[in-house]
Amino acid sequence: MALYVELVSPERSIWSGEASRVITRTIEGDIGVLPGHAPLLAVLSNGLVRIVADNGPEVRAVVLGGFLSVADDRVSILAEWSQPADEVDLATAQSELRDAEQSGDADAADRARALIAAASGAA
Repeated sequence: MALYVELVSPERSIWSGEASRVITRTIEGDIGVLPGHAPLLAVLSNGLVRIVADNGPEVRAVVLGGFLSVADDRVSILAEWSQPADEVDLATAQSELRDAEQSGDADAADRARALIAAASGAA
């Protein structure tokens, strides 16, 4: 038994396919979804989504806000913004964080922190 997972943002579809589990962070805390999970609708926190794909490597992506929906072994991750972790440039993200902190832009700082965590392999 597997989950069918879709991770999308308004700009693009990040990943879809079968997976054995999904791990992410909601405003209520970290959550893991396995086949047979009870129906759920949750608000995503900024951070990392990890999808353990059935065929292939673990999929890791940064998300900023959005929703997680689970029903009938289907997981929909509808992010306000998302980027695959392997596309994150750590030096650029660190520079963005410095700039955001200096300008007082809390949203840009949150985005940069999420990118840094993904690029450095932090969960």
